[in-house]
Amino acid sequence: MSRLRNALGARDAHITTLRGVIVALLIGCGALWYGWQSEPKNLTISIPPDLRTGSTQKWWEKPPSAVYAFAIYVWQQLNRWPADGENDYQRNIYAYSPFLTPSCEEELNEDYRARLARKELEQRERSVFEIPGRGFNPEPGGPGSVEIVSRDEWIVNLDLAVEETYAGTPIRNVYRRFPLRVVRADDDPEGNPWGMKIDCLARASQRLEIPQEEDDS
Repeated sequence: MSRLRNALGARDAHITTLRGVIVALLIGCGALWYGWQSEPKNLTISIPPDLRTGSTQKWWEKPPSAVYAFAIYVWQQLNRWPADGENDYQRNIYAYSPFLTPSCEEELNEDYRARLARKELEQRERSVFEIPGRGFNPEPGGPGSVEIVSRDEWIVNLDLAVEETYAGTPIRNVYRRFPLRVVRADDDPEGNPWGMKIDCLARASQRLEIPQEEDDS
């Protein structure tokens, strides 16, 4: 009888041990599943356009060429009023708000309200585009250059032509340099895959005088 009782006790202890192992395995599998689910689904890496000599960079680094491409794309779209600035400007600010810092968005909204009060937007069409020959420039300080302020902040010098018409009549055609501040913003990869935001002008824009031979090119 004693031998049977010992055998049953050993069996029950072994079953209890196996149950504990099963529970531990389930907990481990659950932890692995949670970790797998928590990993980012997409990872955006900015690759420099010139790979003739190869490229080695950390995944979080943003090359100046990528910063420039982001800045000119968003700024052009913000300043594209194809039909009526009174509607287009406000719609653009709202549509591109994921690519603007909150302070820049408010600054643009204030500019919109001020222009609206001065009757500067109704029936006004506007577009800005890159001056030929003054695109991205890897050399610091020149047109199209990107000033690296820190790992997470840049100043992009955009040399752009600004054209405006009122009710179909040309009223403005000038060249200006827009020094835009761009900051890192990795908080919304779904709404902002660039991982950057424009923080409006780092300093006042300036009018450019383009030499005739450069303009003709």
